[in-house]
Amino acid sequence: MTDIAVQAAEPASRRLDAIDRKILTVLQDDASLSVAEIGDRVGLSSTPCWKRIQRLEADGIILRRVALVDQNKIGLGISVFVSVESGDHSDAWLKKFADAVSAMPEVMEFYRMAGDVDYMLRVVVADMQSYDIFYKKLISAVPLKNVTSRFAMEKIKSVTALPVPAASAA
Repeated sequence: MTDIAVQAAEPASRRLDAIDRKILTVLQDDASLSVAEIGDRVGLSSTPCWKRIQRLEADGIILRRVALVDQNKIGLGISVFVSVESGDHSDAWLKKFADAVSAMPEVMEFYRMAGDVDYMLRVVVADMQSYDIFYKKLISAVPLKNVTSRFAMEKIKSVTALPVPAASAA
């Protein structure tokens, strides 16, 4: 297949050139930069840079721009990884469980898993008492087979920037 045929087969949101990839890398490092500063870093003037950022947002590649907050400095010193096993794998159960968990502000990430556990949650709380309150809320939301909590002792690496892959050579 030719490069043009491969590009035509890909949705518009998947066609990222080297400059788009550089923009994504720069924005993931510091989204507070001005468009002119981003353009300087990627080799574009402001207007074409802004148009590319707008396209990346419109295509859903850039989901949103946020401020990262130090959880310890706002009193959320405990990170807990919660494994959940379910005895019920119906769509109705999952919808109820997903709705309940998604409404819990302590849950930072929520995944359906393959393997020995069904769901994995990353939870942040202030202290053990706060976790106990969360745990009771979780287990009362829907019937669960097993819940295992693992408390993080130390955060060794935590990044938010995805490693933007280089354009694949055809």
